[in-house]
Amino acid sequence: MFQVRTPFNHRSFDALNATGVDLDVVSPTPFAPPLGPYSDYRHVPKTEQWGSYRVHYPRYLYMLPKKYFYHVSGNSAQKRVTSYVERTFETPHDVVQTCGFYLDGYASLEYCRKRDIPLVALSHAGDLKNFDRFNERVQSQIRETIDYCSAVLTVSDELADVARRFAPASKVTTLPIGEDPEKYPTDRREAIRRELGIAPETKLLLFVGRFEEEKGVRELVAALEALDRDDVAIAAVGHGGALRWWFLDQLGELSHPSHAYWELDPIAVRRLHVAADLLVLPSHFEARPTVIYEAMAAKTPVLASDVGGIPEMIVDGETGVLTPASDADQLREALEYLLDDTERLRTMGAAGHQRLLDQEWTWTHHAQRLSEIHREVIHE
Repeated sequence: MFQVRTPFNHRSFDALNATGVDLDVVSPTPFAPPLGPYSDYRHVPKTEQWGSYRVHYPRYLYMLPKKYFYHVSGNSAQKRVTSYVERTFETPHDVVQTCGFYLDGYASLEYCRKRDIPLVALSHAGDLKNFDRFNERVQSQIRETIDYCSAVLTVSDELADVARRFAPASKVTTLPIGEDPEKYPTDRREAIRRELGIAPETKLLLFVGRFEEEKGVRELVAALEALDRDDVAIAAVGHGGALRWWFLDQLGELSHPSHAYWELDPIAVRRLHVAADLLVLPSHFEARPTVIYEAMAAKTPVLASDVGGIPEMIVDGETGVLTPASDADQLREALEYLLDDTERLRTMGAAGHQRLLDQEWTWTHHAQRLSEIHREVIHE
């Protein structure tokens, strides 16, 4: 049972499925309101074929405001997931894997308890990092889920330290995600740049992420506004965020050529990674962002904030450069420093690519390790 509304979850399941594991995939989805920004949920199908496995989207009640009623959403998700799985799948499951403790982990809890099935949850930060922001009932539900879990997985060592606030150290394991370098046509870099209309002397800066405060888009705009050079172009790829229209408006006012893309196809995103001279990620907080693995696979160096699990990924000065979060001046200075040395950018990009391989930060290795963990908890 999995939540597949984000790309890294989908890729994780694809990789797991490629190991020969049979998957029943369940992605709890809110009932759609008739109007407003969440009304598009009405277009989510009841089921959907993803490669060789099918995804099921049972509906549950999502109550607003979240601050006061998130626990009601959790209870609804648990009730509906339990009944849906019981009537839909005949074969008993050996293990349940969820993407996070809340909502998905808690939604699976009753089903696991009734059948004594081990539960493994992989957190990407949200539920653990935001724990203190939740109301007491949600906090209790998260603790209840973690207590039942046979294994608590996190994507970074920094997040694993947070998880140990809630679970015994013996339960907690860092399981990095990653990227597969063979999907990135690095041998076609110059041809791709020509296709995109990028001149050889132009330095292409790439931002990929949600257009929101926490991703550092305000600092990015301020740094770009102060960047006094005529050899820079910007490509920004977004997939959500409250500052979408503000960010696009600000990019349009820059003297540098800029292109913004919305919910771009993964193949197109990979081409932009290959074409870019530098990935810029000035986030305020992160776990281990997928976009950095993607840049490493594309041999593109990274300029990012020194937060969360990012220092575990980037070797400062060797595979990229780290700067303080929320500091537009230092971000601009780092940009100037890096853009003045094209050869240094290439060397850093190659070093980052090699680090990805050396650390085995690939989806194949991720799936192999995840399968090992599943076998361990099944046979406990």
